[in-house]
Amino acid sequence: MSKTRTPKLWRLLAAIFALALVAAACGGTDDDPATDTTEAMEDDAETTEAMEDDDAETTEAMEDDDGEAMAGGTISMAIVAPSAKDDLAFTQSMVDSIAALDGDIDLQITDGTFVVEEAAAAIRGYAEAGVEVIVAHGTQYGGSLAEIAPDFPETTFVWGTASDTQGLDNIFAYYPAADEGGYVLGTIAAAISESGNIGIVGPVEAGDAVAYIDGFANGAKDNGATDVSIVYTGSFGDVALAAETAQAHITNGADVLSGSAQMVVGAVGVAAQNGVPWFGTQANQASLAPDLVVASQVYHWEGVLQQVLDARAAGTLGGEVFEINLGNGGLVIEFNDGYPLDPAVKTAAEATIAAVADGSQSTGV
Repeated sequence: MSKTRTPKLWRLLAAIFALALVAAACGGTDDDPATDTTEAMEDDAETTEAMEDDDAETTEAMEDDDGEAMAGGTISMAIVAPSAKDDLAFTQSMVDSIAALDGDIDLQITDGTFVVEEAAAAIRGYAEAGVEVIVAHGTQYGGSLAEIAPDFPETTFVWGTASDTQGLDNIFAYYPAADEGGYVLGTIAAAISESGNIGIVGPVEAGDAVAYIDGFANGAKDNGATDVSIVYTGSFGDVALAAETAQAHITNGADVLSGSAQMVVGAVGVAAQNGVPWFGTQANQASLAPDLVVASQVYHWEGVLQQVLDARAAGTLGGEVFEINLGNGGLVIEFNDGYPLDPAVKTAAEATIAAVADGSQSTGV
C-alpha cells in the first residue's frame, strides 16, 4: 500500500532550481541568491520528508485497520436444507437464526433438497467453492457428511439435528431438547381442551419430532388429557397427508391439535377450517392461523451458531456438540396474542417453563 513519491520530489526540486536560475539572471537584492535557493531547497526537503513520514504513518494505520477488518470481516456461510426456507418450521428456524447473528455474513441457501443425493451435491459444491461454514440442516445428511467432510479439512460443517460429529474434527453437531417445549405446550393443550381428546400429527418417527411429540403427549397426560392420539404420516413434507391426518383426529373427537415438521401447514389449514386450536414447534406458526395458534416452541439457533463462529475464529473447526433448551434460551415458548388464552393458564405455563428449565420438572422423555 506504500507509495513512491520520488518523481514529485524531483519535479519540485527542478522547479526550485529553475527559479533560482531566473533570479540569478535577473539580478536581485543584496542577498546571495544561491544561499537563498539552498535554504529553500533544504526547507522543501524537510517538508517532503515530513509528508512522507505522515503518509507512512497513515499507510500503516490503514494496514492496521484492514487487518482488524479482516479479523472481524465477512464470513461465507451456506445452508443446505430439506424444505423451503420460508416453511414456518424446520428450515426457516435456521434461516431466521443466521439472519439474527451480528456481523457481516455472506449467506447462500439451497433449500428443498429432500433427495439426499441432491443435498450431498450442494454441500460438496459449496465446499469446493470455498464457503467457510456449511450448515447441513437435516439429520438425513449425516452419511453424506461422513464422506465429504474429510475432503475439505479447512471447511467447517455444522450438522443437525444430531448428537454426534461423525468422529470428525471439522463437524459441529446441534440438536434441540424439543421435549421440553413440547411438555409445556402439552400442559396448555390439556388446560384448554374441553373433551380431553388431543390429536398429534407426526412426520417420520425420528429426531426432534419424536422428542417434541413425546414431551407434548406427556405434558397433556400429566395435566388431565384423557385421550392423546399420535399418528406418524411417514413423511416430512407431504402436506396433503398431514391435512388428512388432522381431519381424522378431528373426526375422532380431538378438539386440540399439534404436530411437527414442514408438512404441518396442511394440518394447520384443517384446524383453522374447523376452529380447532393449534400448537406449533420449530418456528412461530401464528401467521398460519392468527386466531387459533395458541403458542409455538421456537428454535433459536443463534447461540449455537455464534459459538461455532467463535470456535472457528479461535482455530477449532469442529468436534463439538451443542444443545438448545429452555434453560439456555435456545428454545423459546412464543405465545400468540391473537389467541384469547386464559391469563391463569398462561401464568401456569410460565411456571412450568421455569420448572422444566431448572430441572425441577421432568418431561418424562
